[in-house]
Amino acid sequence: MENPLLEVKTPIPFDAVRAEHVAPATDALLERSQAALDAIRPENATYDATLGLLDDATAGLDYALGVASHLESVLGTPELREAYNAVLPKASAFYTKIVLSAPIYEALRAFSQTPEATGLPPNRKRFLDKTLDDFRRNGAELDAAGKARLEAIDAELSEITLKFSQNVVDATAAFELVLADKERLEGLPEGVVEAAARSAEERGKKGYRLTLQAPCYGPVMTFAHDRTLREELYKANVTRAAGGPFDNRAIIERILDLRAEKAALLGFSHFADLVTADRMAKSGEGAKAFVEKLRAAIAPAFERENRELAEFAKKEGAGAPLAAWDTAYWAERMRRALYDFDEETLRPYFPLDAVQKGLFAVVRALYGVEIEPDADAAVWHEDARAYRVLGADGGQIGAFYMDLFPRETKRDGAWMGGMVDRLPGTPREKQNVAVVVANVTPPRKPGGPALLNHREVETLFHEAGHMLHQILSEATVRSQAGTRVVSDFVELPSMIMENWCWERDALDLFARHHETGEPIPDDVKDRMLRARTFRAANALMRQLGFSTVDLTLHTERRPTDVFAAAREIFSRFSPTELPDTYAMVASFSHLFGSPYGYAAGYYSYQWAEMLQADAFGRFRERGVLDRDVGQEFRAVILAPGDGEDPGELVRRFLGRDPDERALLARLGLEG
Repeated sequence: MENPLLEVKTPIPFDAVRAEHVAPATDALLERSQAALDAIRPENATYDATLGLLDDATAGLDYALGVASHLESVLGTPELREAYNAVLPKASAFYTKIVLSAPIYEALRAFSQTPEATGLPPNRKRFLDKTLDDFRRNGAELDAAGKARLEAIDAELSEITLKFSQNVVDATAAFELVLADKERLEGLPEGVVEAAARSAEERGKKGYRLTLQAPCYGPVMTFAHDRTLREELYKANVTRAAGGPFDNRAIIERILDLRAEKAALLGFSHFADLVTADRMAKSGEGAKAFVEKLRAAIAPAFERENRELAEFAKKEGAGAPLAAWDTAYWAERMRRALYDFDEETLRPYFPLDAVQKGLFAVVRALYGVEIEPDADAAVWHEDARAYRVLGADGGQIGAFYMDLFPRETKRDGAWMGGMVDRLPGTPREKQNVAVVVANVTPPRKPGGPALLNHREVETLFHEAGHMLHQILSEATVRSQAGTRVVSDFVELPSMIMENWCWERDALDLFARHHETGEPIPDDVKDRMLRARTFRAANALMRQLGFSTVDLTLHTERRPTDVFAAAREIFSRFSPTELPDTYAMVASFSHLFGSPYGYAAGYYSYQWAEMLQADAFGRFRERGVLDRDVGQEFRAVILAPGDGEDPGELVRRFLGRDPDERALLARLGLEG
């Protein structure tokens, strides 16, 4: 049988990929890539023979590993895990060797001295400069012993960060709480109770089965009247993978040690400086200064919000000072009292099919592209769906897949993955391809509609923003295409899309009752929009806490007790005292789920939030569905990829430097 991973194909034959394909495809593609890299020699110093070859050499390998990694994360079968685990070390070592290759580095340096290099167009000149810098920053000028050590560090990081992620999945799946007494579920939305009953029945148990999956955990923390129930789930959630058979504690310590060693080996003060050297923040200290500036700006509002919540809870009969498992519950009750608004009342207005159609309508209005289902494309699971993206001329410019419901062997959270890039001048059938994965509330009953809460709608719009960045790329260099941009810029296209979940003109396109077809009543919509900034300082402060933990762990010497140190930092950003067992860092996949990921880069979310709040002002000025502004955003922000400096792109779109006051104003925290 032909190995479906050996050639880049669109539509991607997801249904044909088996665990036994992963190793032979990886071995063959490693050989093929190495042969291409071996052809890069200092004596043949042209663009096509150096940078051009380098850019294309790993295209097939990137595709095969991307497909295998995706399937491992969404299916998580033991066979796929074993197969992917087996090839990851050799693949990681191979990628590390590229930037340690003396012949390739010498060829790039030789080319940089040629007249052709001097006359390169700006995007290729940027590619050359950044590639040389990447080689230097990744050890090309190290001696043989240094290169060997760096190679070993990267290989080990690939293995143990994958193990970290798998431990989080397994620890999440291992927890269940089966309740016989329905009264303990009082306060929970009916759909959550039904899902809990169905989950128990499917496993041959009586009663109601609660898990740490987001569609269950979030509602319990927000709505369950039973305080001891909230406490039990909260403590289980914040101690995931912090002990037992899926213990990430030693793994985290090792990851931090390896990252620190790598930074020192490459001449950086710490890992944060290594990571941020080419990003908009420029340094670890620059990132920390940005985070601290925002923290100081919102601190008075944060303290005020916490006083107000404590007073409200006491007045409403809370019998004890608020604990960490009380905050979401009492905040929801306070929001209802202030705005007469219950987010669960919106679920009937957000059936998934309508939300997707509304999302596609917004995309059509802004960017002039059509999205339609692709019933012929193969998928990896019955929950997954495939879509085509058509340009203004009706021709297909891309494709994407959505897999939106939780499964116990699927990683939690939401993400977008770029799978294939179509560069201008390449065959039309080689499309830009992306996958969008989430874990939103599934249908209550088989065949029924999936009714989302508003946060889940925001999640879909967010990941769609990443998808559009991939699909609408017009970069002519593969290494600059789509979302291959610095992390403090990459969240701008995704975060800005969330705004259309809050705009009347956009909501009117899709927010309609799944039974009656009626739009959200105006008075409900008014209360929803007024409640948008409720406890906004707390929401932002929580994110700043994540960033501070991240930057502290990656700028300072590793503490003897990482968990105690992280807990102490988190406590400064928490509205309540944290329990002694608090160990959320053990499941902090953004930091430890991949060799780099968002490590020393979690601040990027707040940075990009500042950028998007400022950029969305352009849409507000002209109308949130204005095609002209949408096309400008597409051309200036989405299309170039990393072909231009991101700071310059932002300034071009705004007409000035970005200003964090736009974010504070959007959150109602200015002044």
